[in-house]
Amino acid sequence: MIKPLMVLGARQVGKSYLIDAFCTAEYKQYRQINLFEEPLLEQIYQSNLSAARKFEQLQLLVGRKLDNPETILFVDEVQESEEFIAELKYLQEKHPEANIICAGSLLGVKLKRFKRSFPVGKVAIKNMYPLSFPEYLMAVGMKDYIPVVQQCYHENSKMLPALHEELMQMLRIYLCIGGMPEAVQHFLNIKEDLLEFDSTFFDDLKTACIDDMKKYVKNLNEAIKIERVYNSVPLQQANKAHKFQYSKVRSGARASAYETALDWLMAADLVHKTSCITTPEKPVRYFVDPDVFKLFLHDMGLLTYSLGINYSDIILDRLGQFKGLLAENYVACELKAAGTAFHYWRSENNAEVDFVVENKDGVIPLEVKSAENVQSKSLKIFCNKYGPPYAIRLSTKNFGFANKIRSLPLYATFCLGATPTSA
Repeated sequence: MIKPLMVLGARQVGKSYLIDAFCTAEYKQYRQINLFEEPLLEQIYQSNLSAARKFEQLQLLVGRKLDNPETILFVDEVQESEEFIAELKYLQEKHPEANIICAGSLLGVKLKRFKRSFPVGKVAIKNMYPLSFPEYLMAVGMKDYIPVVQQCYHENSKMLPALHEELMQMLRIYLCIGGMPEAVQHFLNIKEDLLEFDSTFFDDLKTACIDDMKKYVKNLNEAIKIERVYNSVPLQQANKAHKFQYSKVRSGARASAYETALDWLMAADLVHKTSCITTPEKPVRYFVDPDVFKLFLHDMGLLTYSLGINYSDIILDRLGQFKGLLAENYVACELKAAGTAFHYWRSENNAEVDFVVENKDGVIPLEVKSAENVQSKSLKIFCNKYGPPYAIRLSTKNFGFANKIRSLPLYATFCLGATPTSA
């Protein structure tokens, strides 16, 4: 039985492009309907017709029989029709052979504020993110490096020094431009010359996101609050309190005034949230402190641009305090893209481990180091107190294992989304 597919993701991560390419390649008969450009579908589903008659009208609009395994319908900007989304339950139950994919700008926000009965269990939902680092390697013609990294990860073996340095250099470039498809394509168009990279794309992206806010919020005041929270995220990552503080959004601000704005940004996939846990035991989510959390931007290029960091400082490794900030945000994005749930840990005496993940081996601490100096008092405190089977340290150093600590180079973070290898 086939379920309609709903693809969620931030603006301009390539949802429409990828779905269009898939449908064109895999189906003999393909029709795309964009509800911004063709509102007739929305009108059909707003009518008082029965569900069966609406389906007949849909097929007339598409010009094809949808109960055909060789036919697929892609409805873009589907957030414009709650009625059609609600009818996906009928389509899945009464026309299970119909192939339907839906996507749209801020669809996640729309679903959070859905007024009708959402077709729970009748729709497959997938999230799409900016290109992760291995996907970036594929885009720039270095896909052959990926299985080499995976082999070193699974075998706990060293990467050849020359390859290690090359991958670290590719990672530095990735920290500059990020994984937004348009930014990566522009980088390829200028023959990968970072000096020629036009970062004003990120200004346009932020403007577009703000314009979207105004379309899908209840009032202008809500849009202002969302923008304030969003603009505060990069600077809050350097917060000495090691947590997101509403008072840093605006002096005297309280959570009650800005929680809705934060929920909006999370639903829009523009920020990733990691909550603090006090006890690293399974199930981890039981020990979450809902009032203590960090936020990360969803794309590295956007973060680098928002902080005003010069690309030369990244490439020449002279970032100072921002080096750790970028490394931590990068790890959060890679874990998110790999489908790995993550939190962070703090003790009463302010010892802190950057990330903890739950896998078949237990609750595993992940420490992020942006250089080769990998000493960590907090990681030692965690391991002595809770005795995890092993710990993971992500840094600029090569693969290694000693004293129950797995050392992974930062470019191998994506491997943590695979089935882990016990140390």
